[in-house]
Amino acid sequence: MSLIERVYASGGDVIIDTLELTCPAWTEPVLICGGFEDVACTAEDGRSLQLIAAGIDVSLPKKSNSASQTLNFAIDNVLGEAQQKMDQAKVAGAPITQTYRRYLASDLSAPAEPPIRMKAFGAGIEGTTVQITAGYGDLINRAFPRDKLTTLNAPCMKYL
Repeated sequence: MSLIERVYASGGDVIIDTLELTCPAWTEPVLICGGFEDVACTAEDGRSLQLIAAGIDVSLPKKSNSASQTLNFAIDNVLGEAQQKMDQAKVAGAPITQTYRRYLASDLSAPAEPPIRMKAFGAGIEGTTVQITAGYGDLINRAFPRDKLTTLNAPCMKYL
């Protein structure tokens, strides 16, 4: 039984949801955690993260056999900085990547579950709330193998 499964079963520990938003157009990532207190924790790659407390709501995808699995994130009480960051990414044409991690309040040395990395499909600001839609991409309609076999990378093809 994993740590997160024990927490769900016992209900004794607190789960801290975190978001890391990165974009090549930004000088540094945006680090946010759910709750009322800022948190210092360690990422899975050993980086030390200083997360700013904010109201986060995560809408996980339904279990289905569709190719599109999207997650919706809502972040409350944002300032004009969020609008500036979104505008910078839009002007640069750079994708926003987000990493969703879950920590236990009793153990901030590593995430309790493997992180989920997604690409943001859309974002919008309504009042003081940022809404972000992200997903894994369309895995079902992706070509396999990803590399097209041609005579340049597979010379044996010309003899078939």
